[in-house]
Amino acid sequence: MSFDSKKSKEAAQSAKVSQLRRIDLNLFLIFEAILQQGSVTKAAQALSITPSAVSHALSRLRQMIGDELFVPSGSGMQPTRRARELALDIQKGLQNFHLALMAKPFVPAEADRSFRIAASDGITALVLPALLQRLVKSAPNVDLRVFPSNRIDVVRQLEADHVDLIIGWFGRLPDSMCRRTLYQEQEAIVVRAGHPLTHGKVTKERLFEFPHAVVDLTGTEENERDGFMSEHGVERRVWFERALLEFQDEEVHFVGRAAVCVSHFAAVAPLLEVTDMVAKLPHRLALWLTAHTQVVLLDLPYSPMTADVEMVWHQRANRDTGLQWLTQELVSSVGDFT
Repeated sequence: MSFDSKKSKEAAQSAKVSQLRRIDLNLFLIFEAILQQGSVTKAAQALSITPSAVSHALSRLRQMIGDELFVPSGSGMQPTRRARELALDIQKGLQNFHLALMAKPFVPAEADRSFRIAASDGITALVLPALLQRLVKSAPNVDLRVFPSNRIDVVRQLEADHVDLIIGWFGRLPDSMCRRTLYQEQEAIVVRAGHPLTHGKVTKERLFEFPHAVVDLTGTEENERDGFMSEHGVERRVWFERALLEFQDEEVHFVGRAAVCVSHFAAVAPLLEVTDMVAKLPHRLALWLTAHTQVVLLDLPYSPMTADVEMVWHQRANRDTGLQWLTQELVSSVGDFT
């Protein structure tokens, strides 16, 4: 960088700092109040200041921005086009400033907090025990509230701040969402011990001679042939939430029968133990079931599909040191059982 370029850059930076020093953040609080209340008098009441103080601040804002910002009308003070353009950025800026000031370091050993997680019962059974073993030692007063994630609107629950974190299989997500892979999953097929398929080689033909027990957390959509279902900008992977009942190759078309469709993974083993049904499950969950119930794994007659199990949270939570700590604890918990 040349000497002149460096001086020019320093001058621009100095001018920027000087401009920022002249900005009074209280003016933007008054801007937001007028925007929300639609009246100078009501804005003054909301802020517990005099109407003349609001009018004076609005005058300063108009001079600083070079626009009327709000103009009188029959229904109150209406924002100009420029004010509407500025509104979202000003509101976000005030919110970020508030969060930065209010943010406190998260100390797990001293924290007294509840985290709200949306996850299927299968993921909960796999992840929660290892996570709780860690929390009992490192954060004894941290509580977990786990909700079912059997609807695609769980992302809207994040947007509405009804849950803090979602764990599941997702494709496309809104730009307001952040994601991190927790672990990678493969599919597996399970049947009861002594099932006819446990004798001899498992083929596609034999596999589809038997009815299937299907776990469908999100609702069956016949037109979802690519492994995803989509709604309102959310694309959610469903391969492990219901069985793949169709295979297509160059010569043979196989179609299976979904004899039973349930909304929880916990229902699968009891159904398999008393019937000749077949179920497709996430591989880690299938291994857990084989260790605790009377079901066994079958060799797959095809290459298994894989998918990332992800944690998803709203981008506003990036400043939440507690939630970021929890996501790291979840990653470490998965490492405990892999």
